[in-house]
Amino acid sequence: MGDERATLLDPNKSRAFARCVSYSQDELHVFRTWLKWLCVDQSNHWTSFLSWLVFLGFTILVPALSHFVLACTDCDSLHSRPYDAVAQLSLSSVAALSFICLSGFVRKYGLRRFLFFDKLCDESETVRNDYTKQFNRSLKLLFVFVLPCFAAESAYKIWWYSSGGTRIPFLGNVIVSNTVACTLELFSWFYRTVVFFLVCILFRLICCLQILRLQDFAQVFQVDSDVEAVLREHLRIRRHLRIISHRYRSFILWALILITASQFASLLMTMRSSADVDIYHTGELAVCSVSLLAGLMIILRSATRITHKALAVTCLAAKWHVCATIDSFDAPEAETPVAPVVEEQFFTQSSEGSSDLDDVGDEEDELDNTNFVPSYAYSTISFQKRQALVTYFENNRAGITIFGFMLDRTSLHTIFGIELSLLLWLLGKTVGNLSSP
Repeated sequence: MGDERATLLDPNKSRAFARCVSYSQDELHVFRTWLKWLCVDQSNHWTSFLSWLVFLGFTILVPALSHFVLACTDCDSLHSRPYDAVAQLSLSSVAALSFICLSGFVRKYGLRRFLFFDKLCDESETVRNDYTKQFNRSLKLLFVFVLPCFAAESAYKIWWYSSGGTRIPFLGNVIVSNTVACTLELFSWFYRTVVFFLVCILFRLICCLQILRLQDFAQVFQVDSDVEAVLREHLRIRRHLRIISHRYRSFILWALILITASQFASLLMTMRSSADVDIYHTGELAVCSVSLLAGLMIILRSATRITHKALAVTCLAAKWHVCATIDSFDAPEAETPVAPVVEEQFFTQSSEGSSDLDDVGDEEDELDNTNFVPSYAYSTISFQKRQALVTYFENNRAGITIFGFMLDRTSLHTIFGIELSLLLWLLGKTVGNLSSP
C-alpha cells in the first residue's frame, strides 16, 4: 500500500506534485477525506455546492429556527433562554468568518500550497519528518478541543428537550419533534465549532513548520557556516512568515474583534438581568465562550511561539558572535597572571559542569539555551561579518504580524488578561449559582 502512494516528503518526487491540488493518493488523502466528511471540502463544483449548502443550513437556518420557532415562549423560568441570541450570534459569526476564510485559502492557494507542503522539498529531513508528525496529529488535536465542549453542549440540549423545554409538534408527535430538533441543534453546534477550530488548528500547523525551520536554522551556528548562506536562509524564513501574516491577518483580527464583542455582550446582558444568571440559563453561553476563547488562544499562542523563537535566534547569533570573538584572542605570552587564571578556571567549570546541565531538563532547546557555542571553526569568518549579521538580526525582527503589529508575549498577556477576566466573571456567576432554582 505504501509503495503505491507517492511520497510527498521525497525530495525527488515532491517537486512533481508541488502545485497539484487534486492528486488523490498523496499524504493529504486522509485529510481530504475528513474535510469531505466535515462538509468543508471544495475541491470541485459539486463538493463546493454541498459545502455552501451545509454551511447556510447549519450556520444560519438552524440557529434562526431554533431561536425564533422552537424556543419556548410559555414555559417555566427554568427553561427560558434569555441569552440564546448572544450564544447563537457569537458562534455563527465566528463560524461564518472561519468558513469564508478557509474557502478563500483553499480556492486561491490549494490545500498543498496553503499548508506549505510544496516547500518541504527544500527543507531538511528532520523538518520534513517532524512536520509530517504534526500534520498527522492535527485532526486528533482538533477533536481533543471539540469533543469535551460538544459533550457539555449535548448534555445541556438533551436536558432542555427531555425536561419539557418545547412543545411544538411540527412532525405530528412531540417526542419525534423534540428528537429531530435536538439533533439538528447539536449538529449545527458541532459543525460551527469544528469549522472554527479547523482554521485555528491549521494555523497552528503552519506555525509548527516555521518553528521547526527556526530550530533547524539554529544548527548553522554550530558549524563553520558562511554568513551569506545564513542570511539567505533567514530571509527565506522571514518571507514565509510574512506570507503567513498576510494570509491570516484578517482572520485573526476579525476573530479577536468578534470574540471580544461577544464576551462584552455576554457581560452586559448578565449584569442587566443578574436574577437569571445560573447554570440553567447561562450554561450554553458559558460553553460557547469557552470554545471561542480556546480557539483564540490556539492562534495567539502559536503566533507568539514563532515570535519568541525568532527573537531567540537573535540571542543565539549574539552569543555565537561573542564566543567566536573570545576564541579569536590569544593569551599573552609574556604575562602569566595567577588570579585571573584561577577565576577563569572557576567560571569555566561552573558553566560547563554536568550538575547545571542535569538541572536544566526540558526547559531549554536548540534556540533558547545558556550553553556556550563551540567556536572551533569560526576563524574563517571575520569580526565585521559576524557583527553585521548580529546587527541585521537585531533590526529585522521576524514573527507573525497583524497589519504591522507584532504578536509577541506582551500582546498575548494583554489579550489573555482581558478575555480571561470576562470569561471567569461569567463562569463565576454561572457555577456560583449552580444551586439556584
